[in-house]
Amino acid sequence: MTTPSIGNSTGKGTFTPRPGAAPLHRQVLAQASMEARLMLRNGEQLLLAVVIPVIVLLAAVKGADRIDLELSGRPIDEFTPGVLALAVMSTSFTSLAIATGFERRYGVIKRLGSSPLPRIGLLAGKVGALLLVQVLQGLVITAVALALGWEPEVSVVGVLLTVVAGTAAFASLGLLVAGALRAEATLAAANLVYLLLMAGGAVVLPSTAYGAFGDVVRWLPSGALGDGMRSALLDGAVDPVGLAVLAGWAVLGAVLTARTFKWE
Repeated sequence: MTTPSIGNSTGKGTFTPRPGAAPLHRQVLAQASMEARLMLRNGEQLLLAVVIPVIVLLAAVKGADRIDLELSGRPIDEFTPGVLALAVMSTSFTSLAIATGFERRYGVIKRLGSSPLPRIGLLAGKVGALLLVQVLQGLVITAVALALGWEPEVSVVGVLLTVVAGTAAFASLGLLVAGALRAEATLAAANLVYLLLMAGGAVVLPSTAYGAFGDVVRWLPSGALGDGMRSALLDGAVDPVGLAVLAGWAVLGAVLTARTFKWE
């Protein structure tokens, strides 16, 4: 009878276990992939991310002629950048705040704190998931807009900078709400703020459409995000004022979140 060999001549076995954490980039990628799948499997999150922006686009384009809305160009060219900005806001703020609020309630974040994934890795995973979902949103909304005859004047740099700055600003504000309020209060507050900004925050309509109030709403993160997307997709230009406003909101939200966020 022979004895099966489980090692080699160096003494290192073929099945020698290697306990320890995976490299940080693999942890972040796994976390981002899981967060994105959970977001897209949730019916409410999918409604906010894709369905509502597409409905807003169709309703705005079809209704612009009936209400005789004064626009500088064709409705599809005017509204599509704003709807893309709305999609960024819905994912980065409302979806992130609701998901994080309920993660706190069910102790998910507390348990992740005992895993090898560090806090910076958890935040990087959430940001990665937002970017993955935003790519899907952009593809769907762009396909619908092109089918309706959209003819954009694109500044790729302007679009990328605006999306990154808008994501940072709204994500920091979303985490601020989720880290300070209870889950039910976060759900109500995030949806209320989303509706208020969609209707009166100059995200879909340009700030110039609000008359004298436009001088105020352009300093809101929603107004800066909407104006930035319109500059990038209507004029093919970068909006430095909008980017500066979004960066300011991102810094303010990050500082307040760092001081108030409760992990459990």
